[in-house]
Amino acid sequence: MSVWLAAAAAGLVLAALSYARRSSPALGPRLALAVLRALAVTLLAALALDAPAGRSRAPSAVVALDVSASWTRGGDVDAFRRARDVARALGGDTLWAIGDSARPLRGDDAPHDARSSIASLAERAAASGRVLQLVTDGEIDDAAALRGVARGSRVRVESPRRGPDAAVTSIDATRLAAATDTIDVRVSLAADAAGAAPGTLRVDVAGRSSAQTSVAPLPAFGERTVSMRLPLAGLAGSVPLRAVIAAAGDREPRNDTLATTLDVSAAPAAVFVSSAPDFDARGMLAVLRGALSLPTRAYLRVAPGQWRVEGTLAPVDEAEVRRVALSAGVLVLHGDTAVFGAPRAATRGALLLFPTAPAAPGAAPAAEWYASDAPASPAAAALSGVAWDSLPPLDLGGGALAGAEFDVLRARLARSGAPRAVIVGAEQPRRVIVVGATGFWRWQFRGGAAADAFTGLWGGILDFLAAGRGDVRGAVVADAVVRAGEPIRWRRGGADSLVTAVLRRRGAASADTVRLHFGTRGEPVTSAPLAPGTYDVTVPGGGALLVVNVARELLPRRATVASGPVGSGRAADLTPRLRDFGLLYALALALLCAEWLLRRRWGLR
Repeated sequence: MSVWLAAAAAGLVLAALSYARRSSPALGPRLALAVLRALAVTLLAALALDAPAGRSRAPSAVVALDVSASWTRGGDVDAFRRARDVARALGGDTLWAIGDSARPLRGDDAPHDARSSIASLAERAAASGRVLQLVTDGEIDDAAALRGVARGSRVRVESPRRGPDAAVTSIDATRLAAATDTIDVRVSLAADAAGAAPGTLRVDVAGRSSAQTSVAPLPAFGERTVSMRLPLAGLAGSVPLRAVIAAAGDREPRNDTLATTLDVSAAPAAVFVSSAPDFDARGMLAVLRGALSLPTRAYLRVAPGQWRVEGTLAPVDEAEVRRVALSAGVLVLHGDTAVFGAPRAATRGALLLFPTAPAAPGAAPAAEWYASDAPASPAAAALSGVAWDSLPPLDLGGGALAGAEFDVLRARLARSGAPRAVIVGAEQPRRVIVVGATGFWRWQFRGGAAADAFTGLWGGILDFLAAGRGDVRGAVVADAVVRAGEPIRWRRGGADSLVTAVLRRRGAASADTVRLHFGTRGEPVTSAPLAPGTYDVTVPGGGALLVVNVARELLPRRATVASGPVGSGRAADLTPRLRDFGLLYALALALLCAEWLLRRRWGLR
């Protein structure tokens, strides 16, 4: 209304200025000209200001219903029916179902989606300026997306009744182990809104080796982590590792089990072999066990032909050490690296060569070399903040290291002169690191920043070797726990960038074929989600087991949204505007032309 008042005022003022003080023509003709001038100017001003041409009306709301599987948790089947009736009563041109995707709701839609995602529909509603009416059980994955919807949007929560429920939410264990190992398993439990009664937690591998413990009651939305140890004697290959909680009165059995896969080999995944144990070997072994989430075995030669298992010092035959080293995923050879013959033939996996030579009796002290910089390499990030001037000296061996793809660490003689590579590495055809200096233990003994540099150097190197630990399979699943509704992430194993994986669900007659295309940077790639179940995976170079657990929607969790208004965006204005009517431009021109013709007729210019 204010726009029209301003336009009318402009028309009246301009008409008054043009004709009020004229004495001719007569009053009647002057009044007619003034009216024409006022109407024309008013219309032009209203067009310039895009004045409204009718009453304002609000666009129809976007109505959405959450159809995720969380409605069914606990057995309250009536809650979703009530929510569906509420959503239909809200009107709207389309009733949208949101969960794995946003789609029009069909009459037979049931709450079975593996996710509760509102982001795509919220963005669509915000872009159109339409208010959003969402009916949900309160458990929305991306509730932050509701902040951008138009003002006037609302959430309506229909909370299902939740009974006592204990669920296994995560399982943390190594993914590679040796058949003779005893592994540590950490299992996380959670309760729903009604808490959980006392129960029993059982962990088993392939249904054979198992351990169990009692679990105290859990309060509403309570969480607890239980640690257990599990022997693997007699197991081999890719086997399922399961954790199962059994509690009295549990209302939701589908979330009581969580499984991952464990690759059990005859030998440990990481092996440390030292023919000349020293402080460097002891420090490296500590970092090796801390940097890798893999079982590690260490063997020490205490005399020619006499080997001991590190830790227990139990005697072990040299042939056994050779066999274990050959099958290791990561092998560290310290001391005499040719103790088993050609060093690079000692294993098929990733390799760290750390040769040392005892000082000759009466020899002059070795020249002092000081670490000077860490070029771009796998360990560069861990050493980016090192104050090189604070590090103790190193002892260098013979000639320069050759045949490397990159330098890991360089040093200068007496802190001057040209830098010389003291640790080098290569990635093809497999990952190999060669160390050409000793005395790193001085860094660790000094403590402080120097000790951090020791840990960062070997941690970065060993992480690099572990990432390429010689898995001959073309691709392996990257995540330990896989759930329905979530993409399957794959990590490249062999050398091929294009890998075909065949997945056969146990009990199914047909198999699915997935083609994986890995980039040059080695980042994981994804494939489509799978239904819950156990799958046998066949890839070039071998096979594996894949267990897909129930969707995350079936796990207990607190509501992320509550009933009430949401959104701070601007609502669309559907008021009709003058500029939408092209004939009004012609009318304004006609009024001006009529005024001009009458002025000419009555002798005005």
